[in-house]
Amino acid sequence: MSGNASNGGSESRRAFKTKNPNELTIDNSALVLIDHQPGVGLAVHSMDQGVLITNVAGLASAAKALGIPTVLSTIGAKGSVLVDPIFKEISDVFPEITPIDRTSTNAWSDPNFRAAIEATGRKKLIMAGIVTGTCLSQSVLPALEEGFDVYIVCDCSGDVSNEAHDSAKLRMTQAGARPITWLNVTGEWAPDYRSPERAALIGPYSQRGGSISFAIDYAIDQITAGVVSVPDFMSAAVPVR
Repeated sequence: MSGNASNGGSESRRAFKTKNPNELTIDNSALVLIDHQPGVGLAVHSMDQGVLITNVAGLASAAKALGIPTVLSTIGAKGSVLVDPIFKEISDVFPEITPIDRTSTNAWSDPNFRAAIEATGRKKLIMAGIVTGTCLSQSVLPALEEGFDVYIVCDCSGDVSNEAHDSAKLRMTQAGARPITWLNVTGEWAPDYRSPERAALIGPYSQRGGSISFAIDYAIDQITAGVVSVPDFMSAAVPVR
């Protein structure tokens, strides 16, 4: 499948029926990841590059677990001076998606990219990309102009300096984009800790959640050791070690 996973997640979404009062839900939003590539990532100095990879991999894994329609795009991954595919941490999560490769830093101007966005059927776009002030902002600003609600995932995006990253965030928020972090996105998707949606996030949180993973792994260790009983809402999601 090229560009989006809007069909592949439908069965997962049908399994989730918990009422969600939040602004972002699994039924109204789509994830858009732009130019998360090793060659582009070399330019990122506004945050630790390893943290960037961990964060975007966590967001991608959470989207996959919840069946969120997802659009992936790259720039110059093929046919340029060097081969520069999408992060393997993303392609491992979405092996069924072929990222839409472009030659322009403005993804919104690419007809294939736009078609993939439209195919999701969603008006709330959760967008992240590198670098923040170029490929991400050049795609966010026209999306806002066309009436999409855009949420920029700041800790899954980066630029050549803190000043460049912060200036780009300011420009996009002034235009109407809403800044958010990847854990806040997933928290909005699954606000009820008793829900199957939240249970589906135990894997992504355990693998990519940073300090949150300590708490999850500690709880699972207590359950595995028989120190505490498995809560009813977690029984289907606790992995066997």
